[in-house]
Amino acid sequence: MGQGEHHHGHEHDHDHGAHAHGASHAHAHGPGGHSHAPKDFGRAFAIGVGLNFAFVLVEAGIGLWSGSLALIADAGHNLSDVLSLLLAWGATILAKSAPTSRRTYGLRKATILASLANAVLLLVAVGVIVSEAIHRFSEPAPIATMPVMIVAAIGVVINTATALMFMKGHEDLNIRGAFLHMAADAAVSLAVVIGAGLIALTSLYWIDPALSLLIAAVIVIGTWGLLRDSVDLVLDAAPKGMDVEAVRAWLLTRPGVTEVHDLHIWAMSTTEVALTAHLTRPSNDDGDAFLHATCDGLASKFSIGHATLQIEVGEAGPCRLAHAHAI
Repeated sequence: MGQGEHHHGHEHDHDHGAHAHGASHAHAHGPGGHSHAPKDFGRAFAIGVGLNFAFVLVEAGIGLWSGSLALIADAGHNLSDVLSLLLAWGATILAKSAPTSRRTYGLRKATILASLANAVLLLVAVGVIVSEAIHRFSEPAPIATMPVMIVAAIGVVINTATALMFMKGHEDLNIRGAFLHMAADAAVSLAVVIGAGLIALTSLYWIDPALSLLIAAVIVIGTWGLLRDSVDLVLDAAPKGMDVEAVRAWLLTRPGVTEVHDLHIWAMSTTEVALTAHLTRPSNDDGDAFLHATCDGLASKFSIGHATLQIEVGEAGPCRLAHAHAI
């Protein structure tokens, strides 16, 4: 009969029923598993959303009144970040939801979907900005530079303050996305201040659409890595920085283990990592102790807090998933 264990500071065993390999099955959360749960950034999100939404309204209004495409582009960028913050905030709340009989992992993966949505949202904003900037090159328009400089300077302060609130959340892809958005906005707002100053000195109105294209480039550069990492996690790739072969090598050093196969490592959320693997262990007399120690090691050494290990003694022949390319 297959036997399982699941521990969160206490232990209990439950019967999994007969297993095809007549081997034991372990499912454990090591003590380090929950240290990577989503941090409470609720206050930071609330302040960030409130400040930035109010600023977007002011910036868009002044941009339309002054005729500055760069300021309107910056307002669009800020608006996309307000939506991104709302998505990320909602995702961190969903990540704490309890599992159900249908969604057995809860809604943790909402954090990954939110980070992907954030990246896509910004790239859509880039397309709109670039299109309008190209049009402005052929029809340059004068702008009221002083209001633009004042509003953009306020944007530098607001975005810098918001970014600082998310400074310590870089291990969470979702929080990292929020930080990157705010930091990029601060830099973009500073560029708008400088650009408006140059226009005031030189009356070269093409600087405004040129600056809009620069803003678009900044958004793309800042978003591309987030998009790539988000797509990887949606496809259940191992999280960035996770050395799968190092995990395999460590499992092979465990007492009595002769083979590791069907190893999978993926992200349950932007902060939690899961693993499944089959371990061949001909002598498995201390099965429970071995499973506890191995799952604790995966949590402490690799920050893998949700490990499911299947032990096979090899009596029934090779596992059908032992082939290197089997999934």
